[in-house]
Amino acid sequence: MKTFTTMALAGAMLVAGAATAQERFITIGTGGQTGVYYVVGQSICRLVNRGTAQHNLRCTAPSTGGSIANINAIAAGDMDMGVAQSDWQFHAYNGSSNFAETPVPQLRAVFSVHPEPFTVVARADSGITTFEDLRGHRVNIGAPGSGQRATMEVVMNALGWTMDDFALASELAPAEQSAALGDNNVDAIIFTVGHPNGSIQEATSTVDARLIPVTGEAIDRLIAENPFYAAATIPGGMYANNPDDIPTFGVRATFVTSADVPDDVVYEVVKAVFDNFDRFRGLHPAFANLNEQEMISAGLSAPLHPGAERYYRERGWM
Repeated sequence: MKTFTTMALAGAMLVAGAATAQERFITIGTGGQTGVYYVVGQSICRLVNRGTAQHNLRCTAPSTGGSIANINAIAAGDMDMGVAQSDWQFHAYNGSSNFAETPVPQLRAVFSVHPEPFTVVARADSGITTFEDLRGHRVNIGAPGSGQRATMEVVMNALGWTMDDFALASELAPAEQSAALGDNNVDAIIFTVGHPNGSIQEATSTVDARLIPVTGEAIDRLIAENPFYAAATIPGGMYANNPDDIPTFGVRATFVTSADVPDDVVYEVVKAVFDNFDRFRGLHPAFANLNEQEMISAGLSAPLHPGAERYYRERGWM
Protein backbone atom coordinates (compact mmCIF):
# COMPACT_ATOMS: atom_id res chain seq x y z
CA MET A 1 0.00 0.00 0.00
CA LYS A 2 2.84 2.33 0.89
CA THR A 3 4.57 1.56 -2.41
CA PHE A 4 1.39 2.28 -4.37
CA THR A 5 0.93 5.59 -2.56
CA THR A 6 4.51 6.59 -3.28
CA MET A 7 4.13 5.66 -6.95
CA ALA A 8 0.85 7.55 -7.22
CA LEU A 9 2.39 10.60 -5.61
CA ALA A 10 5.35 10.44 -7.98
CA GLY A 11 2.99 10.16 -10.93
CA ALA A 12 0.97 13.13 -9.76
CA MET A 13 4.16 15.16 -9.42
CA LEU A 14 5.16 14.25 -12.98
CA VAL A 15 1.78 15.34 -14.29
CA ALA A 16 1.96 18.62 -12.33
CA GLY A 17 5.49 19.17 -13.61
CA ALA A 18 4.36 18.62 -17.19
CA ALA A 19 1.47 21.04 -16.75
CA THR A 20 3.80 23.65 -15.29
CA ALA A 21 6.26 23.16 -18.12
CA GLN A 22 3.52 23.93 -20.62
CA GLU A 23 2.75 27.32 -19.06
CA ARG A 24 3.59 30.33 -21.20
CA PHE A 25 4.72 33.46 -19.39
CA ILE A 26 3.69 36.81 -20.83
CA THR A 27 4.90 40.23 -19.74
CA ILE A 28 2.92 43.47 -19.98
CA GLY A 29 4.68 46.86 -19.86
CA THR A 30 2.89 49.43 -17.71
CA GLY A 31 4.16 52.69 -16.16
CA GLY A 32 4.95 54.17 -12.76
CA GLN A 33 3.45 52.39 -9.76
CA THR A 34 1.25 55.37 -8.83
CA GLY A 35 -0.22 55.70 -12.32
CA VAL A 36 -3.22 54.19 -14.06
CA TYR A 37 -1.05 52.30 -16.62
CA TYR A 38 0.30 50.18 -13.79
CA VAL A 39 -3.26 49.41 -12.70
CA VAL A 40 -4.22 48.53 -16.31
CA GLY A 41 -1.43 45.97 -16.60
CA GLN A 42 -1.97 44.55 -13.12
CA SER A 43 -5.73 44.28 -13.73
CA ILE A 44 -5.30 42.47 -17.05
CA CYS A 45 -2.82 40.08 -15.47
CA ARG A 46 -5.14 39.41 -12.55
CA LEU A 47 -7.90 38.37 -14.95
CA VAL A 48 -5.55 36.30 -17.12
CA ASN A 49 -4.06 34.50 -14.12
CA ARG A 50 -7.52 33.56 -12.84
CA GLY A 51 -7.77 31.28 -15.87
CA THR A 52 -4.26 29.83 -15.96
CA ALA A 53 -5.57 26.28 -15.36
CA GLN A 54 -7.59 26.54 -18.59
CA HIS A 55 -5.18 28.32 -20.97
CA ASN A 56 -1.74 27.83 -19.33
CA LEU A 57 -0.86 31.52 -19.57
CA ARG A 58 0.78 33.26 -16.62
CA CYS A 59 1.05 37.03 -16.70
CA THR A 60 3.28 39.61 -15.03
CA ALA A 61 3.05 43.41 -15.35
CA PRO A 62 6.14 45.19 -13.99
CA SER A 63 6.44 48.94 -13.57
CA THR A 64 8.17 50.58 -16.57
CA GLY A 65 9.02 53.98 -18.01
CA GLY A 66 5.68 54.24 -19.82
CA SER A 67 4.41 54.42 -23.41
CA ILE A 68 7.58 54.77 -25.47
CA ALA A 69 9.59 52.43 -23.26
CA ASN A 70 6.82 49.83 -23.60
CA ILE A 71 6.66 50.10 -27.39
CA ASN A 72 10.45 49.84 -27.65
CA ALA A 73 10.43 46.77 -25.39
CA ILE A 74 7.73 45.14 -27.54
CA ALA A 75 9.74 45.94 -30.68
CA ALA A 76 12.85 44.37 -29.12
CA GLY A 77 10.94 41.25 -28.05
CA ASP A 78 11.55 42.01 -24.36
CA MET A 79 7.84 42.33 -23.62
CA ASP A 80 4.80 40.72 -25.18
CA MET A 81 2.31 43.53 -24.65
CA GLY A 82 2.09 46.98 -23.14
CA VAL A 83 0.07 50.10 -22.47
CA ALA A 84 0.76 53.17 -24.63
CA GLN A 85 -0.81 56.51 -25.42
CA SER A 86 -2.76 56.52 -28.69
CA ASP A 87 -0.48 59.17 -30.20
CA TRP A 88 2.63 57.04 -29.67
CA GLN A 89 0.87 53.98 -31.06
CA PHE A 90 0.24 56.04 -34.21
CA HIS A 91 3.80 57.39 -34.44
CA ALA A 92 5.43 54.01 -33.77
CA TYR A 93 3.42 52.19 -36.44
CA ASN A 94 3.72 54.98 -39.01
CA GLY A 95 7.37 55.83 -38.32
CA SER A 96 6.81 59.49 -37.44
CA SER A 97 7.83 61.88 -34.65
CA ASN A 98 10.06 60.09 -32.10
CA PHE A 99 9.86 56.91 -34.22
CA ALA A 100 10.89 58.51 -37.54
CA GLU A 101 14.15 56.53 -37.59
CA THR A 102 12.91 53.47 -35.69
CA PRO A 103 9.40 52.59 -36.93
CA VAL A 104 7.66 49.57 -35.44
CA PRO A 105 5.68 48.09 -38.36
CA GLN A 106 5.02 44.91 -36.35
CA LEU A 107 3.07 46.87 -33.71
CA ARG A 108 -0.53 45.68 -33.39
CA ALA A 109 -3.51 47.17 -31.56
CA VAL A 110 -5.49 45.07 -29.09
CA PHE A 111 -7.95 47.51 -27.49
CA SER A 112 -8.11 51.00 -26.02
CA VAL A 113 -8.77 51.80 -22.40
CA HIS A 114 -9.52 55.13 -20.67
CA PRO A 115 -9.25 58.71 -21.97
CA GLU A 116 -6.10 60.56 -20.88
CA PRO A 117 -6.31 64.34 -20.67
CA PHE A 118 -3.05 66.30 -20.81
CA THR A 119 -2.95 67.61 -17.25
CA VAL A 120 -0.97 70.45 -15.67
CA VAL A 121 -0.91 70.98 -11.89
CA ALA A 122 0.68 74.13 -10.45
CA ARG A 123 1.28 75.42 -6.95
CA ALA A 124 -1.23 78.17 -6.13
CA ASP A 125 1.60 80.40 -4.88
CA SER A 126 3.44 80.15 -8.23
CA GLY A 127 1.19 82.65 -9.99
CA ILE A 128 0.56 80.16 -12.83
CA THR A 129 -3.03 80.36 -14.09
CA THR A 130 -2.59 79.54 -17.82
CA PHE A 131 -0.34 77.16 -19.72
CA GLU A 132 1.64 80.10 -21.15
CA ASP A 133 2.49 81.11 -17.56
CA LEU A 134 4.76 78.04 -17.31
CA ARG A 135 7.50 79.99 -19.07
CA GLY A 136 10.11 81.18 -16.62
CA HIS A 137 9.02 78.69 -13.96
CA ARG A 138 10.34 75.38 -12.59
CA VAL A 139 8.44 72.67 -14.46
CA ASN A 140 8.71 68.90 -14.36
CA ILE A 141 8.44 67.97 -18.04
CA GLY A 142 8.53 64.19 -17.46
CA ALA A 143 10.98 61.32 -17.54
CA PRO A 144 12.79 60.52 -20.81
CA GLY A 145 11.02 57.66 -22.60
CA SER A 146 7.63 58.46 -21.09
CA GLY A 147 4.60 59.36 -23.17
CA GLN A 148 3.90 62.44 -21.07
CA ARG A 149 7.41 63.79 -21.74
CA ALA A 150 7.03 63.21 -25.46
CA THR A 151 3.58 64.86 -25.52
CA MET A 152 4.94 67.82 -23.56
CA GLU A 153 7.64 68.19 -26.22
CA VAL A 154 4.94 68.16 -28.93
CA VAL A 155 3.11 70.99 -27.14
CA MET A 156 6.35 72.90 -26.66
CA ASN A 157 7.15 72.57 -30.37
CA ALA A 158 3.68 73.81 -31.27
CA LEU A 159 4.28 76.89 -29.12
CA GLY A 160 7.86 77.39 -30.32
CA TRP A 161 9.27 76.78 -26.83
CA THR A 162 12.60 75.20 -25.86
CA MET A 163 13.94 73.95 -22.53
CA ASP A 164 15.53 77.37 -22.08
CA ASP A 165 12.06 78.87 -21.64
CA PHE A 166 11.89 77.32 -18.16
CA ALA A 167 13.80 78.36 -15.07
CA LEU A 168 14.18 74.59 -14.51
CA ALA A 169 13.08 71.68 -16.69
CA SER A 170 13.23 68.65 -14.41
CA GLU A 171 12.83 65.04 -15.59
CA LEU A 172 11.27 63.30 -12.62
CA ALA A 173 9.19 60.15 -13.01
CA PRO A 174 5.45 60.39 -12.20
CA ALA A 175 5.96 58.74 -8.80
CA GLU A 176 8.37 61.50 -7.76
CA GLN A 177 6.82 64.67 -9.10
CA SER A 178 3.96 65.17 -6.63
CA ALA A 179 6.41 65.15 -3.73
CA ALA A 180 8.61 67.63 -5.62
CA LEU A 181 5.62 69.96 -5.99
CA GLY A 182 4.76 69.64 -2.31
CA ASP A 183 8.40 70.26 -1.29
CA ASN A 184 8.49 73.42 -3.46
CA ASN A 185 11.21 71.97 -5.70
CA VAL A 186 9.08 72.65 -8.79
CA ASP A 187 6.24 75.06 -9.55
CA ALA A 188 4.27 72.80 -11.89
CA ILE A 189 4.05 69.17 -12.97
CA ILE A 190 2.75 67.53 -16.17
CA PHE A 191 0.68 64.37 -16.55
CA THR A 192 -0.99 62.62 -19.48
CA VAL A 193 -3.22 60.44 -17.39
CA GLY A 194 -6.66 59.05 -16.64
CA HIS A 195 -8.67 60.59 -13.82
CA PRO A 196 -8.99 60.37 -10.89
CA ASN A 197 -5.26 59.90 -10.38
CA GLY A 198 -3.59 59.07 -7.07
CA SER A 199 -0.55 61.27 -7.64
CA ILE A 200 -2.70 64.31 -8.39
CA GLN A 201 -4.84 63.58 -5.33
CA GLU A 202 -1.60 63.48 -3.32
CA ALA A 203 -0.36 66.74 -4.83
CA THR A 204 -3.59 68.67 -4.29
CA SER A 205 -4.09 67.39 -0.74
CA THR A 206 -0.55 68.14 0.49
CA VAL A 207 -0.19 71.62 -1.00
CA ASP A 208 -2.58 74.27 -2.34
CA ALA A 209 -2.40 73.43 -6.06
CA ARG A 210 -4.52 74.14 -9.14
CA LEU A 211 -5.24 72.28 -12.36
CA ILE A 212 -4.36 74.58 -15.27
CA PRO A 213 -6.33 74.86 -18.56
CA VAL A 214 -4.46 73.86 -21.72
CA THR A 215 -6.15 75.83 -24.50
CA GLY A 216 -5.45 78.29 -27.29
CA GLU A 217 -4.78 78.44 -31.03
CA ALA A 218 -1.74 76.14 -30.94
CA ILE A 219 -3.73 73.45 -29.08
CA ASP A 220 -6.66 73.87 -31.52
CA ARG A 221 -4.24 73.26 -34.42
CA LEU A 222 -2.82 70.14 -32.75
CA ILE A 223 -6.34 68.72 -32.41
CA ALA A 224 -7.29 69.63 -35.98
CA GLU A 225 -4.13 68.20 -37.54
CA ASN A 226 -3.78 64.95 -35.55
CA PRO A 227 -6.50 62.28 -35.46
CA PHE A 228 -5.20 60.84 -32.17
CA TYR A 229 -5.84 64.08 -30.22
CA ALA A 230 -9.23 65.33 -29.06
CA ALA A 231 -10.58 68.09 -26.85
CA ALA A 232 -10.99 66.87 -23.27
CA THR A 233 -12.35 68.06 -19.94
CA ILE A 234 -11.17 67.16 -16.44
CA PRO A 235 -14.34 67.20 -14.31
CA GLY A 236 -14.43 69.66 -11.42
CA GLY A 237 -14.60 68.40 -7.88
CA MET A 238 -12.27 65.43 -8.34
CA TYR A 239 -9.42 67.07 -6.48
CA ALA A 240 -9.16 69.27 -3.39
CA ASN A 241 -9.61 73.01 -4.09
CA ASN A 242 -10.37 72.37 -7.78
CA PRO A 243 -14.15 72.75 -8.10
CA ASP A 244 -14.31 73.79 -11.78
CA ASP A 245 -14.13 71.78 -15.02
CA ILE A 246 -10.73 72.20 -16.68
CA PRO A 247 -10.58 72.30 -20.52
CA THR A 248 -7.58 70.64 -22.16
CA PHE A 249 -6.88 68.07 -24.88
CA GLY A 250 -5.94 64.44 -24.68
CA VAL A 251 -5.31 60.98 -26.01
CA ARG A 252 -6.41 57.49 -24.99
CA ALA A 253 -4.55 54.76 -23.22
CA THR A 254 -4.26 51.80 -25.59
CA PHE A 255 -3.19 48.19 -25.16
CA VAL A 256 -0.76 47.01 -27.83
CA THR A 257 1.29 43.99 -28.80
CA SER A 258 3.44 42.65 -31.64
CA ALA A 259 2.47 40.70 -34.74
CA ASP A 260 5.03 38.15 -33.48
CA VAL A 261 2.89 37.24 -30.44
CA PRO A 262 0.81 34.13 -31.28
CA ASP A 263 -2.86 34.62 -32.09
CA ASP A 264 -4.05 32.23 -29.37
CA VAL A 265 -2.12 34.13 -26.69
CA VAL A 266 -3.67 37.49 -27.61
CA TYR A 267 -7.10 35.85 -27.96
CA GLU A 268 -6.95 34.48 -24.42
CA VAL A 269 -5.83 37.81 -22.96
CA VAL A 270 -8.66 39.66 -24.71
CA LYS A 271 -11.14 36.96 -23.66
CA ALA A 272 -10.00 37.24 -20.03
CA VAL A 273 -10.76 40.98 -20.05
CA PHE A 274 -14.06 41.03 -21.94
CA ASP A 275 -15.51 37.85 -20.48
CA ASN A 276 -15.02 39.53 -17.09
CA PHE A 277 -15.81 43.07 -18.19
CA ASP A 278 -17.76 44.21 -15.13
CA ARG A 279 -14.99 42.93 -12.90
CA PHE A 280 -12.40 44.80 -15.02
CA ARG A 281 -14.36 48.06 -14.89
CA GLY A 282 -14.48 47.81 -11.12
CA LEU A 283 -10.71 47.67 -10.70
CA HIS A 284 -10.12 51.44 -11.07
CA PRO A 285 -12.40 54.53 -11.13
CA ALA A 286 -10.92 55.55 -14.52
CA PHE A 287 -12.43 52.35 -16.02
CA ALA A 288 -15.97 52.95 -14.74
CA ASN A 289 -17.38 54.41 -17.97
CA LEU A 290 -15.64 52.11 -20.45
CA ASN A 291 -17.76 50.40 -23.09
CA GLU A 292 -16.81 47.60 -25.45
CA GLN A 293 -17.54 49.36 -28.74
CA GLU A 294 -15.28 52.32 -27.95
CA MET A 295 -12.53 50.05 -26.66
CA ILE A 296 -12.25 48.10 -29.90
CA SER A 297 -12.05 51.20 -32.10
CA ALA A 298 -11.21 54.52 -30.40
CA GLY A 299 -7.58 55.56 -30.60
CA LEU A 300 -6.44 52.47 -32.51
CA SER A 301 -4.24 53.35 -35.50
CA ALA A 302 -2.12 50.19 -35.82
CA PRO A 303 -3.86 47.15 -37.35
CA LEU A 304 -5.80 44.96 -34.94
CA HIS A 305 -3.95 41.82 -33.91
CA PRO A 306 -5.68 38.78 -35.49
CA GLY A 307 -6.13 37.17 -32.06
CA ALA A 308 -8.07 40.20 -30.84
CA GLU A 309 -10.07 40.43 -34.05
CA ARG A 310 -11.06 36.76 -33.73
CA TYR A 311 -12.58 37.39 -30.29
CA TYR A 312 -14.41 40.55 -31.41
CA ARG A 313 -15.92 38.72 -34.39
CA GLU A 314 -17.02 35.84 -32.16
CA ARG A 315 -18.85 38.35 -29.97
CA GLY A 316 -20.50 39.95 -33.04
CA TRP A 317 -18.81 43.29 -32.46
CA MET A 318 -17.23 43.41 -35.92
